[in-house]
Amino acid sequence: MNIIEIIAKKRDNKELTKEEITFFVKGVTDGSIPDYQTAALLMAIFLNGMTDRETADLTLAMADSGERVDLSSVNGLTVDKHSTGGVGDKTTLIAVPIAAALGAHTAKMSGRALGHTGGTVDKLESIPGFSTAIEPDRFIDIINKTGAAMIGQSKDIAAADKKLYALRDVTSTVESIPLITSSIMSKKIASGSDCIVLDVKCGSGAFMKTSDDAQKLAQAMLRIGKMCGKNITALITNMDIPLGNMVGNTLEVIEAVKVLKGEQKGDLYDLCIELGANMYSLTSSKPLEECRTLAVEAVESGRAFEKLKEIVSAQGGDVSYLDDTSKLERSRYCFEVLSECEGYISSINCEAVGHVSNMLGAGRQKKEDTIDHSAGIELCKKTGSHVNKGEVLARLYTNNKEKLEASQEKYLSAIVFSDKQPECEPLIYMILN
Repeated sequence: MNIIEIIAKKRDNKELTKEEITFFVKGVTDGSIPDYQTAALLMAIFLNGMTDRETADLTLAMADSGERVDLSSVNGLTVDKHSTGGVGDKTTLIAVPIAAALGAHTAKMSGRALGHTGGTVDKLESIPGFSTAIEPDRFIDIINKTGAAMIGQSKDIAAADKKLYALRDVTSTVESIPLITSSIMSKKIASGSDCIVLDVKCGSGAFMKTSDDAQKLAQAMLRIGKMCGKNITALITNMDIPLGNMVGNTLEVIEAVKVLKGEQKGDLYDLCIELGANMYSLTSSKPLEECRTLAVEAVESGRAFEKLKEIVSAQGGDVSYLDDTSKLERSRYCFEVLSECEGYISSINCEAVGHVSNMLGAGRQKKEDTIDHSAGIELCKKTGSHVNKGEVLARLYTNNKEKLEASQEKYLSAIVFSDKQPECEPLIYMILN
């Protein structure tokens, strides 16, 4: 088989066979296909797209390019949740304990922060002692004992994806629905769960900026998931506004605890109830409305918070920091961003807020960068709020005082004011099955 002929075939908008796709992925994985030829085929796919069958074949080939997690020893159906990335998105820390408290066996594999979006692994590691690096046997044992485990994704999962994504990033071929779909779904399939709940973010803080694009991506992932035998649901959710009131690792852990203790309601609470209910519904086959009621009860009764502590303890974390979050590390500097005018906040550039959090030290631009777990942002006013001149818009937390001035300027530039209160946008645009 010849990679040049495969490139020419896709260049001419012809459908690749399963064997050709498998040959390509194998060559990427073992290095026998050079980067320049890989990039050429990626561009041909970007320009001409792929059929569902091609995308499914690419997804499975990528899933088979590394190790597959065997969850057959888990006592019951397993569920995984995936978010396409956002700002202030700490839903895993809340939805997973809710689902586990209801009886859904949750095998959650997550990544670290990169770019303007946060990473669940970094948030979990804000809890002293918590380990996200767990051997497979212990991972399954924790799921069987507590109902859930939350770990970092193995570097050997979907090995081809790492090489392909690195090339897509530098060849302007990221924004391709077949390539995005195969990247996400290959990791989810290799992770081994029977059921998958997708949280497809849409808006200024998301990868998909419009609801139409988010819906196309969600539908593509649903089709591929079903073709691969998964029980799968997708929620398209709003990321035009940061989720919750905190952005940054330790800050988001504190907020997650407040939600699970029933001390905070609002958009974050509402979305996590919906995610947790969908996770439980897929594994139990109970009606979604009943699962929503049970999810609310799990929070109000305290069972979801106790489940979080149980999971954290099983993974080596010190639960006293959850019982008393004032013990968690705090930044040396806190700076209040004051409004320079009066009016309604008509919009906030969510992606810019994520970049401000990074400037303060909460994120990374390269995987090897060190992050400051205590850094981040507290949003005091969000889209739709009326603000007086001089009122506090946000609080910036950092251990690097030199970053405060530039961070304040960037934060202010992310906010648009209006004389009229904007219409409230939905938190969840739609649920697709």
